[in-house]
Amino acid sequence: MKNGIVCTSEWGFISLLRPKTSTTSFYFYSLKQKTVMAAKSILDKKALSFFEKYINNPSPTGFESEGQKLWLEYMKPYCDEYIVDTYGSVAAIINPGKAYKVVIEAHADEISWFVHYITNEGFIYLKRNGGSDHQIAPSKRVNIHTDKGMVKAVFGWPAIHTRTASTEAAPKMDNIFLDCGAITKDEVEKMGIHVGCVVTYEDQFMILNDRYYVGRAMDNRAGGFMIAQVARMLKENKDKLPFSLYVVNSVQEEIGLRGAEMMSRTISPDVAIVTDVCHDTQTPMIKKIDEGDLHCGKGPVLSYGPAVQNNLLKHIIKQADKNKIPFQRLAASRSTGTDTDAFAYSSSGVASALISLPLRYMHTTVEMVHKDDLEQVVKLIYHSVKSIKNKQDFRYLS
Repeated sequence: MKNGIVCTSEWGFISLLRPKTSTTSFYFYSLKQKTVMAAKSILDKKALSFFEKYINNPSPTGFESEGQKLWLEYMKPYCDEYIVDTYGSVAAIINPGKAYKVVIEAHADEISWFVHYITNEGFIYLKRNGGSDHQIAPSKRVNIHTDKGMVKAVFGWPAIHTRTASTEAAPKMDNIFLDCGAITKDEVEKMGIHVGCVVTYEDQFMILNDRYYVGRAMDNRAGGFMIAQVARMLKENKDKLPFSLYVVNSVQEEIGLRGAEMMSRTISPDVAIVTDVCHDTQTPMIKKIDEGDLHCGKGPVLSYGPAVQNNLLKHIIKQADKNKIPFQRLAASRSTGTDTDAFAYSSSGVASALISLPLRYMHTTVEMVHKDDLEQVVKLIYHSVKSIKNKQDFRYLS
């Protein structure tokens, strides 16, 4: 059999066995048109290898440089030039030098902790760096970043046998602590640990049920991955843009959108499409009346709110409909709480919109996204960017 059909499915997918490589490819067979079309996934081996490496690499707020180096190295084949600002935000530029400038943006930083106080007995108390959740901390393993390298530690917690149910305390900032195996403050300091050292969880990337990607910092390195894939698609499809496209990976979102504020002033764009995560609301203990009805696996989420420019949003919805990309809707009210706000209100105002990736268990070590959503967000950003006309005017009145 030179290139034979192994099996077909009710959906019209055909599995072909290639004799030389013994690998299987999947094709879509149109029963009406009687044609066979290769179904190429954006999430190929190269992309997923980068994604896993990028997720696993720590990139705490204010200390994002190692993650930014990884991201920029991946981006270099897909851009013409790049800029880096003082605090570490990066913009990879495609078709530079044009008057009309479009941004696609994500943020690079992850929540973490700071060493704040070391007791005489060698225990370490912390301060938040971003919105770190104290309730998930007990029994977690961490890395303390020092000039001597990573130092392992754990969040200690008294055993259940030593607690009284009627009076036991919940985890709070004043009772969670690290144990690095030292028994004195002096021993802790000799390990290179001092007040101000940053602390990250050590949890790694994994795949659940061939459906969900799970990791410590999907918020929002999944976004950085997705905008990088958009750049890759533009390059590999040999798309020509009539404007300059800035693919921006900003720092310090988790403490107030600071990196995006700086980059918005540096670039002074005409349009900004931002991607970040939002809550999947299908898991226990989430009130849909408060948070909306959003699902992992049902596509990108488009936000409505004052910072979202409605004509740009309509442009994105048109591309979703045209390219049969499913999407969901979210009412953001006063602000989106994302870098969209920083771009929208910078300078004289920038036409901005937000395309979000549904995510379970935000700000935990098991943040979870659906692989179909990841691919659909990439496609929606890609088509939305590609269809913007040179000097397109998104103003409500002219």
